Order: sequence, then structure tokens, then C-alpha cells
Amino acid sequence: MNWNGRTVLVTGAGGFIGSHLVERLVTEGAKVRAFLRYNSRSDLGNLQYADKKLVSTVEVVRGDLRDTEAVRNASKGVDTIFHLGALIAIPYSYVNPREVADVNMMGTFNVLAAARSEGVRRMVHTSTSEVFGTARYTPIDEAHPLQGQSPYSASKIGADKLAESFHKSFDVPVATLRPFNTFGPRQSARAIIPTIITQALTRDEIKLGSLTPSRDLTFVTDTVDGFVRAASTDGAVGQETNLGTNVGVTIGELAEKIFAIVGKKPRIVTDTQRVRPEKSEVMKLLASNAKAKELMGWTPKVTLDEGLERTVSWIKQHLEAYRPDEYTV
Repeated sequence: MNWNGRTVLVTGAGGFIGSHLVERLVTEGAKVRAFLRYNSRSDLGNLQYADKKLVSTVEVVRGDLRDTEAVRNASKGVDTIFHLGALIAIPYSYVNPREVADVNMMGTFNVLAAARSEGVRRMVHTSTSEVFGTARYTPIDEAHPLQGQSPYSASKIGADKLAESFHKSFDVPVATLRPFNTFGPRQSARAIIPTIITQALTRDEIKLGSLTPSRDLTFVTDTVDGFVRAASTDGAVGQETNLGTNVGVTIGELAEKIFAIVGKKPRIVTDTQRVRPEKSEVMKLLASNAKAKELMGWTPKVTLDEGLERTVSWIKQHLEAYRPDEYTV
């Protein structure tokens, strides 16, 4: 698809995946409008790490997803909405479940309503593999039951169903993507890979939660490619599509891979505050990506080992952005 001259809105543009998506879209000629949550510091989030020449062309709009008018104003005249804005930290959802539900569900409602009223060509809604909970079977395909094992996952299930309802009820052209665990440069310390890397680089002992859960890890540029393809593929409309590698790795195995790259062998200790409640922990996530391949021609290009090398290299250069001694929820 030719993005040259098309105006696109990216909610959550200052986030990890959002900032990489903004770069990709600007590179391909799109006029990008970045919706960022307001703060008094005029913080650009992860866009501060993006190519400054590219970011200088981006129109920054500040607001809150829960503000109907702000979202509608940001959506005026856009061809495509990429909706990535959300509160995504699972531990935080245990502490403040109402806020997480409000932002993720009502925020998504506002974006869907704006897409409908403004007649956008396409909306791409971001789901998460967490909606599946602990796998009842693997690889997990799109027909797998949804299980709200944390307030975060429940809020995303609600958001996904709102997207489904707006497509079925009002013919809003929305495509839902379900990325499994994305990783790469700029990811915050609330995620497992930066947590391991930052501690391994700075300490001889690292604190982790459970080492046995297994995750399917996709490098961020591959996830971004899925978003671009979903916005360009008519067949993705009205569908939920997984983005994953169909390769699983346990947290313990992941730590060993990172130790090998860093060149250190820290001692792992269990930190109880990092262990999810027993019934809330998702033990295994392994994606079937057959639908993404068939529907959008999407396949992951970056291997786990190559992606970890790139991520370690980036974090080494930006270690001041992290606080390895603190547990980030």
C-alpha cells in the first residue's frame, strides 16, 4: 500500500511499539498524527529515542483516551487509525483495576466511536495474547477461548468485544491484531527482557519471579510490519489475527540466553513481589501464526537470538533510562 500523503493517527504513539510504528509510517511517506497522553513536561515518551529528523514531521496531539472530544478531534480527516494506546502493565492492574478497565475499554470505545463518526478507511485495534490466559491447547489459534486471568486481560477482552460489536453493528472497518510478547529497543523495564538485561548488566544477582512460564517472543519490527499489513489488507477487517513466532521459551531459558550475550552469569533469586497470584499467572503462550500468514502474508523475520542481541546493544547505550534496582510494575 502506498502511504504517501495519507494522514494516519497513532494512539499510544509514545509507547514502545507505537514509537517504532510512527517511524515506519513516516519513512513510508505517511503524515502521522501522534496522540500522546498529556503531561506538564511535554514528554514524547519513546519518540524521544526515534530518528529526530523523522519525528520533526510528526503532528503531536495531546489528550486522554477517556476524553471523547479529544479523541474525536484527533481523528478528524485521518485515513487510518492505529489504536495502540492502553494501560498495559499487568501488576499495575492488580493495584488499580478500575483505571485500567476505564482506559482500555472506554478509551477504545471512544476511538471506535470516532472512527465511525469520521468515516475512517481503516482502524487497527491492538489486542494482546494475554486475553487467552493459560493455554488450553497449543499452538494458540484465534478460536482459543478468552480467559480474563488478570484485570488487564479482562479489560482487553472487553475492548476486543467492543471492536467486534462496532464492526458487526455499525460496519466500522476495524481489524484486531493480537501480538504475543513483543520485545526490542525502547521497551520499558516493566517487561521481562529489559528487566533481565538491565540487572545482568549492572549486578551479580538478579531478581525475577517465576522461571517456568513460557512465552512466544516477537521482535518489534516484525510486530510493526503486522500493523502495517493489517491496515493494507481488506481481508483483515472484522477479524482477530495473532502475531507470533510459534516458538516458545521459558523465562529461565530466556535468562540464560541473555546471560550468554552479556557475558556474565548472575545468580537468580526469587522476588515474591514479582510472582503473579497463582490463579492469575499465564503459564504458556505459544502462537499459531497461520492466519496471519494466509490473510496478510505476514511472517516474522528476526530470530529471538538476533533480536536479543539488538536489544542488549540498545540498552547498553541507554542504561541511564532504567532503574535496575527497582521493580517496575
